[in-house]
Amino acid sequence: MPTPFRPVDVRTALREFAFNARRREDAPPEVATILKWVERNTLTMAAWEDPAKVDEVLQAVGTKLDGMRAAATSIKRNRRILNVAMEYAVKHRILRANPLPKGRGAAPKTSSAVDKRSLLNPEQAARLLGWVRRRHRGGKRLHAFFATMYYAGPRPEEVVATDVADVRLPDEDAEDQWCELLFHTAQPEVGKNWTDDGEIHEERGLKGRASDDTRVVPGHPSLTRILREHIKVESLKPGDRLFQGQYGGILAGSVIRRAWRSARAEVLTSEEFASPLGKRVYDLRHTCLTHWLNDGIPPAQVAEWAGNSVPVLLAIYARCISGQLGDLKQRILAHGDLPELSETG
Repeated sequence: MPTPFRPVDVRTALREFAFNARRREDAPPEVATILKWVERNTLTMAAWEDPAKVDEVLQAVGTKLDGMRAAATSIKRNRRILNVAMEYAVKHRILRANPLPKGRGAAPKTSSAVDKRSLLNPEQAARLLGWVRRRHRGGKRLHAFFATMYYAGPRPEEVVATDVADVRLPDEDAEDQWCELLFHTAQPEVGKNWTDDGEIHEERGLKGRASDDTRVVPGHPSLTRILREHIKVESLKPGDRLFQGQYGGILAGSVIRRAWRSARAEVLTSEEFASPLGKRVYDLRHTCLTHWLNDGIPPAQVAEWAGNSVPVLLAIYARCISGQLGDLKQRILAHGDLPELSETG
C-alpha cells in the first residue's frame, strides 16, 4: 500500500521516536499519526517466511529515498543491522531461522583500504595547519588539536577526551624533546537524543579494546613544542581537558569539521579541493599512520600506537606503503640468481 506520507517523514518518525525508547512517548501529534499508520500497515513477522518479501526488503535497504542505489558501504551496514535483528528474532523464537541469504546474494563487497589520494604530504599539511593557526576564532586551539592527530595518529574522539595529565612533556632543557600521550578514553558524538544523560557525546573505552585498556604514543618534538605552548597559553591545569570548546566544555565536532572545511577551501587549489585530498579530519590520522609505515616502523608497533590489530592495519594501509621499492629490490637481488644449468651433449 502506498504511504500517504513523504518517505523522509516516515523515516524520521521511526528513527527519532519509534526506535528511541527515551522519546517514544514524547512524539508530537503529527509524528504519532505517522507511527499509528505504520503500525496498522506493517506486515506481521510471518512475512519473513516469504522469499519474495525478503527480496523486497533487501532491495529497499540497498536503495536511497530518491530511488538510486545506495553506496556499497551503506548497503553492507544496513544488511548487517538487519541481520542482527533477525538473529535476535531467532533467539527469542519469533522466527524459526534467519531468512537472510548467506554467501552469494549477500551484501556487496567493500574495501576498507585508504584512498591514497586522501593523504597529505608535509607541505600540504603545513599549509592547512598554518591557516588554522591564523584563524581568528579558536585558531591556536584547533591548530594544536589537528597537530595532535597529524603527529600522533589518534582518532578524533580520543583527542577530545584527552586531559592535560595524559600528556607527558619532557623538561624544556632535556636533550630528548619527544613527549608521550596516554589514550584511555573516547568520547564520540552520539547525539543528545541517544545518550542516557542527554549529552551529545558518550564516554567509552578505546575502540576495540577492553574498557580499562590504555595505549601510549610517542609525540614528535614538533608536537611537544605545540602542546607545551598550547597548555601555557590556555593556562591549563593537570585536571583540565586538553582541548576545550569556546566556553570550556568539550570541543564540538561541528566546530572541528567547520574549521577543517574552511582551511581546505582557503588553502588548496581548486583541483586539490575537488579531490579526496584531506577531505575528512580523519585523513590526518590516515596520513600519520601511513608516514610511520613508510618510515619503516614495524607494522606491529604502528598497530599498537594506532590502537588497531596488525591484520586490520595492513588491510587499511598496505596500498599506501611506498618509497621502499628500491630497498626491496636490492634485498631480492641479494639472494642471487640460480646457478646456470650446464649444457649437456
